[in-house]
Amino acid sequence: MKDTVSITGSAHTVHIHDSALKHVTGRADYADDIALPEGTLHAYLGVSDVAHARLLNIDYSEVLATPGVVGVLTAADVPGVNDISPTGLNDEPVFPTDLIQFHGQPLFAVIAETRGIARRAAERARVDYDPLPHALDPVAAQEAGYPHVTAQLKLERGDVAPALSAAQNRITGRMTVGGQDHMYLEGHIAFAIPGEDDEIFVTCSTQHPSEAQHMVAHVLGVPSNAVVVNVRRMGGGFGGKESQMNLFCAVAAMAAKKWNRTVKIRPDRDQDMTATGKRHDFVIDYDVGFDDTGCIQAVQGTFAARCGFSADLSGPVTDRALFHADNAYFYPNVRLDSHPMKTNTVSNTAFRGFGGPQGVIAAERIIEEIAYATGQDPLDVRKANFYGGEDRTLTPYHQEVEDNILDRLVSELEETSDYRQRRQEIIAFNETSPVLKKGIALTPVKFGISFTATWYNQAGALVHVYNDGSIHLNHGGTEMGQGLNTKVAQVVAEAFQVDFERIKITKTTTEKVPNTSATAASSGTDLNGMAARDAVEQIKARLVKFAAEKWTVAPDDVHFLPNRVQIGDEVLPFDTFIKQAYMARVQLSAAGFYKTPKIHWDRDSGKGRPFYYYSYGAACSEVTIDTLTGEYRVERTDILHDVGRSLNPALDKGQVEGAFIQGMGWLTTEELWWDDKGQLRTHAPSTYKIPLASDRPRIFNVQLADWSENRELTIKRSKAVGEPPFMLGISVFEALSHAVASVAEYLECPRLDAPATPERVLMAVARLQGEG
Repeated sequence: MKDTVSITGSAHTVHIHDSALKHVTGRADYADDIALPEGTLHAYLGVSDVAHARLLNIDYSEVLATPGVVGVLTAADVPGVNDISPTGLNDEPVFPTDLIQFHGQPLFAVIAETRGIARRAAERARVDYDPLPHALDPVAAQEAGYPHVTAQLKLERGDVAPALSAAQNRITGRMTVGGQDHMYLEGHIAFAIPGEDDEIFVTCSTQHPSEAQHMVAHVLGVPSNAVVVNVRRMGGGFGGKESQMNLFCAVAAMAAKKWNRTVKIRPDRDQDMTATGKRHDFVIDYDVGFDDTGCIQAVQGTFAARCGFSADLSGPVTDRALFHADNAYFYPNVRLDSHPMKTNTVSNTAFRGFGGPQGVIAAERIIEEIAYATGQDPLDVRKANFYGGEDRTLTPYHQEVEDNILDRLVSELEETSDYRQRRQEIIAFNETSPVLKKGIALTPVKFGISFTATWYNQAGALVHVYNDGSIHLNHGGTEMGQGLNTKVAQVVAEAFQVDFERIKITKTTTEKVPNTSATAASSGTDLNGMAARDAVEQIKARLVKFAAEKWTVAPDDVHFLPNRVQIGDEVLPFDTFIKQAYMARVQLSAAGFYKTPKIHWDRDSGKGRPFYYYSYGAACSEVTIDTLTGEYRVERTDILHDVGRSLNPALDKGQVEGAFIQGMGWLTTEELWWDDKGQLRTHAPSTYKIPLASDRPRIFNVQLADWSENRELTIKRSKAVGEPPFMLGISVFEALSHAVASVAEYLECPRLDAPATPERVLMAVARLQGEG
């Protein structure tokens, strides 16, 4: 049932995911599994079939005439403010009143006795509109004079223009990086139960219960204390349920209060994909100067993003792209600018890495360009430009890189993966193989950990010890399969020195821990683990004081042992000790709190310390491509990743493996495509290809850097693991590029755009062979 690896001197054991058995046996309850009250109604969205238009009128007569339809919810039914913008810009209505801004935009909701009735009836509305020109991508938006959805960011250090002019070598280029759908197993879902007076109770699948609470209150025109949001677990999130759940919670809540009945909304996968945001597409222009040895002297980059019709989280996403445009490399002179472009597409949102991957891949393209221009192994160029050494530690945002371990980590992976010999063998193979070509690449990642919005770096937890010795744990984080609850429960169990089974992990609810931050930015364990430990330490301090006074010993003579408490020479079972503390009226409950230290950020000046620390990793991938078809497969991947002192190696390795595969999918098979009418045509698993089990590397070696320890005071000196390994998938993309380059004797950078689908690989081969 569990992995019982004991740690000497404690009752702490390393556990499998607390819900793993429930997941595989189907006993894990998600929002869609919860029994509903009698009389529950169902909602379904009616959406636009044009990308941009003035909304003239909607005729609901046929909708309302459908048997089983209770009514229609429109913008006129919003009792509070018709806005669910997570940044408060008032640019994202629940339902529009005069302007349609993207194909698939929700215009109204049908409320009916069954979901099927609501779904069919929603298609019977007649929408009158006046079409307007539309722009679907950032380049088209710039050409059409569209505005930015939020303020630009500039990061600058040194003097870029003179350094570029004086450089021995200079390359300019453009790279297009595609978006990505979250493709969580469980789609968006919410149901709302009306309470008395202004109360409403919402159960949903969200990474940010407090934001859902505030948005529902905003839309209903009630204070936040009238709204309760509950989340037990999600079937995946990846950032797609950070702000995108606002719409579904608001619709369910408005309908529930209007008809005074429970209302549930669950879109089909097609509508889920067309009505909710994706990873941001980017068009990146770069200008790099370097010397003959490949050392970078200056970098200028502009990052134009497809943000969609509203700001959503595009500001911080495009900011983070700039924060990671250096990846692991020191730029002596640098200027980076963001262009968060408004487009007539669904408003893009958070996705694992939160813009960081788009910045990292730009840095890797620059390294690749230099390597081909100087005739070097890209790994040598990478190592020559790593942070480290005198006056080579300052990032473009003026934070010092103080904890760099990449030299050791990359060198170890280079040796254990046998990179050098395999590269020579691959080059030899390509010389004699006319059709199949191989490629290999070893790429690093340096990823900053913390929310760049400093105020989000806080967390709360609530711990109760009941008088029978059982423990109740609640914290502000949400469980979406990543094992957060297991890790935080381990922290509590170890702090009390009791068995893991004593800890009852409960649903996340705004009733218990208020003003929580999203479970995002790889910060879930860092923040909530520390908050939970703070709560435990408060209770332990009271217990120690009680024991010292009752048994007349010094506080230092009170020790928590595995499932026991030693007080002087006497040892009591934990249950017995807790019972006595209760009888003595010791408070056995505490609210813990944590805020990340040291961080600060001034966006206007582009300077500060936005990150508490960095996580590092490296991956070496080998691929084979078919130059006649563009098809390819990943032969082998070796990963060495830094998670500090791991709280749970099994969970952490699972996160590394999953992140790598998801990152690989983003750069290879997952392609979002809109037609000229602005309709997303890759809107279901039938047209959108995520990696399959058969797509994983044939040989897949994943190791954690067990020698690493976080130099900052995090929970047990661990490091974040959710987002950083996502960027290790770039090694596959770079390996594909290496294989393509072989058809032209490695003399030219193939300049693959992402995703590198077989079609793009084939076109790149043809181009280098002079056929395209």
